Order: sequence, then structure tokens, then C-alpha cells
Amino acid sequence: MSKLLDMFTQARRAQTGGGIGFLGKAKPESKPRAAAIIVSLPTLDKSSAEAAIKAGADSVIFNWDGEDTTLLENLHEAIEAAKEASENVICGLQISGGWEQLDHEKIEHLRDQGVNYIILPLDAPARLLALPTKDIDLVITVPMREGEHYPSFIRNLTAFDSITAALFDFEFPGEIESISIEDLLHYRAVREAARFPGMLNVSGNLDEKDALALAALGMQAIVLPASGTKASMQQRIETLRTLLAEVYSKIKEATGPNKS
Repeated sequence: MSKLLDMFTQARRAQTGGGIGFLGKAKPESKPRAAAIIVSLPTLDKSSAEAAIKAGADSVIFNWDGEDTTLLENLHEAIEAAKEASENVICGLQISGGWEQLDHEKIEHLRDQGVNYIILPLDAPARLLALPTKDIDLVITVPMREGEHYPSFIRNLTAFDSITAALFDFEFPGEIESISIEDLLHYRAVREAARFPGMLNVSGNLDEKDALALAALGMQAIVLPASGTKASMQQRIETLRTLLAEVYSKIKEATGPNKS
């Protein structure tokens, strides 16, 4: 199983505490949650990456627009900083440019730097879907667009075995908690058309009503943008982790052990 898919699975399983061996790092107990937590970092900040993982994030995403070539050479240090907080953390790279620089050799270099998955937009070159990506998962960003045929258009992504997951970049009309059942059906139509495990970009502070609406969308991970101070970012992560665990518990209790 890929490391990304394994992260989705582990988020919904209880993890026992304790350390490994006499000098092993202590691992806090972890309750099953409705979704994994991923933090998107705007800059290559080692301390922010480590702080996010210490607060309870399952993964961090670094961003590259193709301009700063030194970023790709310095990824390893930031990824190692994140792994200092948790040896099981996985790291992603969201790419929005520099397509001419991406080839099989560059993808292998990213893997050697410690990148576990890359995220590409729909306007990325189609050739990247066919690049050998052993040990690196491929995630495609899926925006929400108007049109009754759009879900059918998105369904064509399932023809590519190289894709592991989809990052849904939905813009909601107002607060997430306020979306109607009709709105939800439009989002679900696109979400179900992709069929891959789903990651969702969210912003702002979420409460229980927001979390329930997100659960109805059927996502496996929530992607938070890192903003504010490190302390405020950590507080948001800790609050969201607790919230997702509570929502998961309530949903399971309401549906019973034999329902999902």
C-alpha cells in the first residue's frame, strides 16, 4: 500500500501510546478521526514543518511554483525536520509551474529528497501522468466548475492508474456549515466522479457543524493552509484533530457498528 493511502487508513484507526524499545520515542494515544490532517506550508520553513507535525498533523505539503530552483535542493532538510517530530510523517510537494524541469530524473530526485507525493493541477502537462513514479504518489487537483457534464469530464481521470488521490479545491458559498443538500449533491457528484480518495482544501476555523458538513462530502483528508504564528497554527491543528475525533465517534455511534 502507498504511504499516502496508508495515512488515510491510519487516521481512522485508534493508535496506542508507548515507545518502541528502551530509547524509543514516546507515541501519544490517538483516537480515530473522520479525516487525516495535512498542513500546506507557503514557504520552506523547517521549524513550521516540525511544529505542524508536533501539533498532530499527519502530513505537510511544501509548495513550488517553478521559480526557486534552490527549494528543490533544500527540501531534504525541511522533511527531516518534520520527521524529527514523527518518524511516520509523510511529505508532499504541490507543483504549480516549472514544467519543463520535470522529468523522470527530477521525480527520482524528489523521492530521494524524501517527497512521498506530488500534487499537480489540471493544466499540468499530460506527459506527467505517464512518468514512472515509483514510491511517489500522484495527486491531481480538482476544482469545482459549473456544468452538468463536468462530473463526466472529471470521471475520465479514473482511466489513469498512476493517480492515487484527488485534491478537491472547492469554493463554498459562505460558511461550509451552511451548504444545502442541493449544493452538497453538486459537490458530491464531482467528488464521486473522481472516485479516488479525496483531500479537501479548507480555510478558517472549523466547528462541529463545519466538520459534519465535511464528513458528508466524504473526504479522507483536510488540507489546512499554515497562517499566523506557529503557536496559532498549532492551536488550530490541535483543535481540528480533537473535533474530527469527536465527529467520527458521534457518526459511528449513530450509525452502529455494521454501518459506515
